Amino acid sequence: MNINQQRLNGEIAAQLEASAALKAELARRFTGVISQIAEEICKSLNNGGKLILFGNGGSAADAQHIAGELVGRFRKDRPGLRAISLSTDTSSLTSISNDFDFNQIFSRQVECMADPHDVILGITTSGNSENVLRALEAGARLGATTVCLTGMDGGACAGVAQISLIVPSFDVPRIQEAHITIGHIVCHLVEEELFGKSHE
Repeated sequence: MNINQQRLNGEIAAQLEASAALKAELARRFTGVISQIAEEICKSLNNGGKLILFGNGGSAADAQHIAGELVGRFRKDRPGLRAISLSTDTSSLTSISNDFDFNQIFSRQVECMADPHDVILGITTSGNSENVLRALEAGARLGATTVCLTGMDGGACAGVAQISLIVPSFDVPRIQEAHITIGHIVCHLVEEELFGKSHE
């Protein structure tokens, strides 16, 4: 093994260990919040509501990923669950950005799609994405349950959402890895609560 390979192996191991350490901290500190998020989504779906997700960049991908797991399947063969990612409609995104303001791309959609039975879930690593903040505020005005997955110091979004999970890290890749892990856990909990073993 050459010196460069040894260095690369060390860097790879350090990245994996940092990711694992952060997730271990989530397990120690945030199981209750994750359970609460899943409970609110189950309550919404049982009452005819839906989950509305949104974010920018990697967080948009996470929102789409989580919605896809619920509409399609996570582990169980079962009916689809009502979940929408607001970052997938390019016509709406570009028209709102062009005709109004990029900061309204999610709030405009929330205002016309959401109702009080819904859960509005914004994902932002910094907690300061203006378009995510405005959408959470729009959801709150409509009486929906608002949830935020964030990181760093929580940002403005953590202060607006009814339920906030602030991943305790300032490293954006680690925060994003934690967010999708949380999303997968929530999908698992929702499936188990709504379908149990009946759709294995």
